[in-house]
Amino acid sequence: MLSLATEAAHDPTTAVLWFAVAIYVVGVLGIVIPVLPGLLLCVAAVLLWAAETGGTIAWITLGIVVVIYAICLTLQFLLPGRRMKREGVGGLTLTLGVVGAIIGFFVIPLVGLPIGFVLGVFAAEYVRFHDLDRAWQATKSALRGVLHSMGIELGAALLIAITWTVGILAH
Repeated sequence: MLSLATEAAHDPTTAVLWFAVAIYVVGVLGIVIPVLPGLLLCVAAVLLWAAETGGTIAWITLGIVVVIYAICLTLQFLLPGRRMKREGVGGLTLTLGVVGAIIGFFVIPLVGLPIGFVLGVFAAEYVRFHDLDRAWQATKSALRGVLHSMGIELGAALLIAITWTVGILAH
């Protein structure tokens, strides 16, 4: 480990790569714990590496990563979003779920985020329908949508990691 630190001190490109990897790891954590724009941080890490490294391979790698990101955004919009709308979960409900998640995060550190989201969505749907069963069905639908969206992002993060690794090795 000491040799890596010594190497990074003598080679700025290596130091930037390690910093970019740290940003990438924070990005993946941001996907799982949605406080930060996770996948965007993953793309930013590759951008930082490409800008420091330069060269055709680095910029092609970044281009491929941006395409993966765009496909991920499209899939997130089309798949979970469409399903939730079809099942009657609206944008306002999800917004109130996010507000509940933020409040829950501060009230109950770590586990409050998902609990707050569920309670926020459930409360919004209960106020909307005045029916516990219907509110719970909508809450389950919202949770499935969020988990599908997270799965799409994690899959994209994996593809970005593979693409970036190939770019690093090819450079």
